[in-house]
Amino acid sequence: MKNNRSDFPIFSHSISRKPLYYCDNASTTHKPQQMLDALYAFYATYNSNVHRGVHAFGETTTEHYEHARTSVANFINADSSEIIFTSGCTESINAVATSWGRTVLRPGDEVVVSQLEHHSNFLPWQQLIHTNGIVLRSIPVLPDGTLDMAVAHSLITSKTKLLAITHVSNAIGTHVDLMPLITQAHAVGARVLVDVAQSIAHQRIDVQALDADFLAFSGHKLCGPTGIGVLFIKKELHEVMPPYKYGGGMVFEVGQVDATWLQAPQKFEAGTPPIAQAIGLGAAITYLLEHINFDELQQYEARLCARLIDGLHELQGVRILGPLDALKKNGHLVSFVLDRIHAHDVAAYLGQRNIVVRAGHHCAQPLAQALGYDASVRASFYFYNTIEDVDALLEALRELIQAI
Repeated sequence: MKNNRSDFPIFSHSISRKPLYYCDNASTTHKPQQMLDALYAFYATYNSNVHRGVHAFGETTTEHYEHARTSVANFINADSSEIIFTSGCTESINAVATSWGRTVLRPGDEVVVSQLEHHSNFLPWQQLIHTNGIVLRSIPVLPDGTLDMAVAHSLITSKTKLLAITHVSNAIGTHVDLMPLITQAHAVGARVLVDVAQSIAHQRIDVQALDADFLAFSGHKLCGPTGIGVLFIKKELHEVMPPYKYGGGMVFEVGQVDATWLQAPQKFEAGTPPIAQAIGLGAAITYLLEHINFDELQQYEARLCARLIDGLHELQGVRILGPLDALKKNGHLVSFVLDRIHAHDVAAYLGQRNIVVRAGHHCAQPLAQALGYDASVRASFYFYNTIEDVDALLEALRELIQAI
């Protein structure tokens, strides 16, 4: 598979005259020149606010901003009115908890999450315990990092009002089989939120096929800018949900004691939205669609994972986390723990060799507690990674282990 590294300016900038082995794509991806050009063009040639100005700059900006919304909608097979721009996946999930959750949920209602969740898909629901009196249920993980599906199905009952579930674990790479859970949740009348922040850059997502009620992701993990996220809200829920923030650009009429709102998506986008970031995200999606075959991408990333897993098995004192056979077939990240060296020290050692990985609990402490570790090293790949990246990582780890 072509890695397109020449499209990414960061790879032409060496540190201490050493090559960059970037294996932290689960945290954020690098940016192609085409996306950077779109950001520059906005600020340099037609910078303006959206939806307000009747001058040429304002109309051009609005056109590009709404075109970005259409690009996102087409990318996930949604209607443009169902696409809300936020600051990131975290805000997207918080928006659902604040607007839909606080409005709809009553004491005793149950929200089902899993032990795989990133904190951003756990804490907003945890807060509703205190504000709304909900009951929060969590699907446990098995020792191999997969969900206990038997328990999962027992937790989704007539009391369940929401299933909030990740598609792929950002911490250990587990792919969740969503359809049986979504089907069961809808059968009992529950709504479903899917966090695709860790899968949207690696496989095509179709919200119609998923039948998700809410979908959330960030742009910066999709070759887009930071500060931009997407919240998909199924059209039938637009009237049920009040705005979760208030200000300019989202009102139809304001009186002294009351106000009415515009229709979605403007209803949920108070204030000046992330205009440049949305335009950049649209350009990033265009880039990916023009340059990446997602089926080939999954196979390529899985081969990198398999090479890393096989190499780690040859090292002493290494515990590899997650469902290894599955990661070798469809993974894009591998997390591991060294017996005698803390994950942060491992990452610092690798960083001295320009090998960029992530260390910590990866904002998934309930998962770390369930699997019995406090911090892990995570290597995560994308299409611009190479076999040389994996081999450099393995060689450095081999030297580190031999040195202690």
